[in-house]
Amino acid sequence: MKPSTERRLFQYALSNRRVISIALVCLIIAVTLELTGPLIAKTVIDNHIVGIQSEWAQLETEQEQTVKLQGNYFKRADRLTASDQVLGYYTLVQSNQEYYLIKAQIPVNSIIETRDNEQFIAHYNNQTEIVSGVQLSVSQLCSFFQPEIQPISILLAIYLGLIFISALFTYLKTYLLQIYANQIIQRIRNDVFAKIHELPMQYFIDRPAGKTLAIITNDTEAIKELYVNVLETFINGFVYMAGIYFALFLLNAHLALICLIFIPILYYWIKFYKKYAGKYNRVIRSANSDINASINETIQNMPIIQAFKKTEKRQEEFEQLNNRHYHYQRKMVILEAFATFNLVNLLKGIALVGFIWYFGNGAITNQGLITTGVLYAFVDYLTRLFEPMEMIINQLSQLEQARVSANRVFELLDEPGEAITHEAIPKIEGHIHFHQVSFAYQQEDYILKDVSFDIQAGQTVAFVGHTGSGKSSIMNLLLRFYDQQKGSIKMDDIDIQTLTRQQVRQEISIVLQDPFIFTGTILSNITLNDPQISRDKAITALKTVGADQFIEKLPLKYDQPVGENGNGFSTGQRQLLSFARALAFEPAILILDEATANIDTETERLIQRAIEIIAKGRTMLVIAHRLSTIQHADQIIVMEKGKIIERGKHEELLNQEGNYFKMYKMQHIGITE
Repeated sequence: MKPSTERRLFQYALSNRRVISIALVCLIIAVTLELTGPLIAKTVIDNHIVGIQSEWAQLETEQEQTVKLQGNYFKRADRLTASDQVLGYYTLVQSNQEYYLIKAQIPVNSIIETRDNEQFIAHYNNQTEIVSGVQLSVSQLCSFFQPEIQPISILLAIYLGLIFISALFTYLKTYLLQIYANQIIQRIRNDVFAKIHELPMQYFIDRPAGKTLAIITNDTEAIKELYVNVLETFINGFVYMAGIYFALFLLNAHLALICLIFIPILYYWIKFYKKYAGKYNRVIRSANSDINASINETIQNMPIIQAFKKTEKRQEEFEQLNNRHYHYQRKMVILEAFATFNLVNLLKGIALVGFIWYFGNGAITNQGLITTGVLYAFVDYLTRLFEPMEMIINQLSQLEQARVSANRVFELLDEPGEAITHEAIPKIEGHIHFHQVSFAYQQEDYILKDVSFDIQAGQTVAFVGHTGSGKSSIMNLLLRFYDQQKGSIKMDDIDIQTLTRQQVRQEISIVLQDPFIFTGTILSNITLNDPQISRDKAITALKTVGADQFIEKLPLKYDQPVGENGNGFSTGQRQLLSFARALAFEPAILILDEATANIDTETERLIQRAIEIIAKGRTMLVIAHRLSTIQHADQIIVMEKGKIIERGKHEELLNQEGNYFKMYKMQHIGITE
């Protein structure tokens, strides 16, 4: 059973546990340091700002952290030491925007009414008490804050330092995760591109090139977003949420337990989104591939489309694909609008209502009414809790796109292929033997039927016949682009199916009717960047086939840049480069597939001379429509409907006055049936 898409993505993510572990440690440190802010703020508020509203002791003499008021010295009761001589206790109370220093031990939330200059009425816990004290002016109140300035400054300096350290670890985390994410996608792209080379030809026949291109480009790019953005967002979010919940439990366990309700809500919301977004994204990605395939086909065949006035038809077909893409993209927009910002705002509203209800009902902790610092810190953490949740939810769309794209990529990677191996085989002479070979591209629809022939090493053998007779299929089987259903094919008495496809092709070169020229230089097109083909060897091959006649006229000669598919060169010049490429690799077997079909007479003479040179010492198989180019072949095999109907030399076949004779007369004498 194949692992799920998510599991395979996770396996890629864990391909370098050391880097991910270091990044995770950096993230935990950064989050921990960042989340100390509300706790420090709580300490500043409760202990040093609101903290002055507490019990104070009157001392005999001035000491450290004492406050002088009207010739008396006061010190916070929670900072008294064993050596302090206390004369009495006071309480600093705020009531109706005024501050009072009351000579009594009363609750700090008492309501104070003025009776006269030194007597006040205190209301607390359903009690009323007449107390003495003094109403504090602004300057007098500020004096009570003086002992708090230093500890507040120290705490703020510590927090600032923690922010800088957190920023450093955040940078390291981001750097490591981003570099690591790009390494993962680099590995996936390499795996996909390597897989393309292992796939059989049937894969490319069954699928439009645009679809395969979309998988390699668009889908891998979507996976890149998963590792570069989504992965970091989810890791950040979950670690951040875990840290916030830990801090909430430190502040108020009861409230923190209530806030845990957001976890299952988030989980089931993600599950709901995944169910529908996955379905929509699969259709969207498939439609996108179809659009790419349509555009690719249209661009490649634009002359035919315009010549046959099919632009409107192609436009209609494209609009159908585009409308399908739009229809499901609209469904995704509706789902995202419902499932992203709306969810976060809904949860924020619920949290706010719950928080107000909790304190509105006078909820108290075990120590009494909740403190201002705890209230501030809890609100701060609760606000921060929704930030990673919003980030995670907003990345769900990208996550589902990446998951669907990954599924398409893994489907390609799971296609049966053959591992590429370059293990050398002993040098072959070029003897080829087909024995009762039958082959069909589709099931029982045989293109070749019981074909047998023997080609000795060093011979030149030509295959002729009408289109669809099976000539090219023979070459495809010899190159192992496909494997026959029946019979055997041997090179030097070695069954080619006992060799890998690369080993079979080590000694075979091919020149096609429409030669393909790669982007690069003239020399790179000859050597194909093979270190075994030296510069001198490549230049010699070009001179041998006569390509130097036009290359020497170029500004950079053999180092002249070559555009896509050899744009700027004529068909004949591209064909000469193709012949030189085949010659440079010194194959034991050379296949010419309609190699002179699309060139002018002058270039054909050059190529014929090149063929004579190349043919020396190697086996050459020629597929030709121009019978004038194969008159000197050692053997001519005439094909019809997948069978060999005639074979022999040129003169022998003419004397038989069969199909070959008729083809020859049609080309050279002008006699028609």
